[in-house]
Amino acid sequence: MSAHLILRVVAKLLIPLILIFGFYVHFHAKYAPGGAFQAGVILASALILYALIFGMDAARKAVPPWAARVVLALGAFIFAAVGFVSLFFGENFLDYNVLLPTDYRAQYLGIILVEIGVLMTVTAVIIAIFYAFAGRSPEITDEDW
Repeated sequence: MSAHLILRVVAKLLIPLILIFGFYVHFHAKYAPGGAFQAGVILASALILYALIFGMDAARKAVPPWAARVVLALGAFIFAAVGFVSLFFGENFLDYNVLLPTDYRAQYLGIILVEIGVLMTVTAVIIAIFYAFAGRSPEITDEDW
């Protein structure tokens, strides 16, 4: 029996729960503490756990580095686009009242779009940082000190 068998089984059980909890934190943010930033870190931690248990090659197959960069750019674009739409209509940056005719619905839509953009950006940035550091050689020699 492999020493890693238990870790692999537990990880296969935990990773979906981590993802569900991340989305719960994101979508439950208006009722309790949490939000897009916290949810993004939780979602990225699921991939980091996957990489630690199953290896970097498996993680790069699950979420390729180019996909992390695309999601990062798309999330930042969504956030900025909501702000620039407000500027286009003569309001302040991220003034959501111009998005819809009803004020409270416009505020709700604006917050949802911004939160989705932040969630995507934070998740992808954490994954990209992990990929950058995990790709380095872990061997330290006496000359490095």
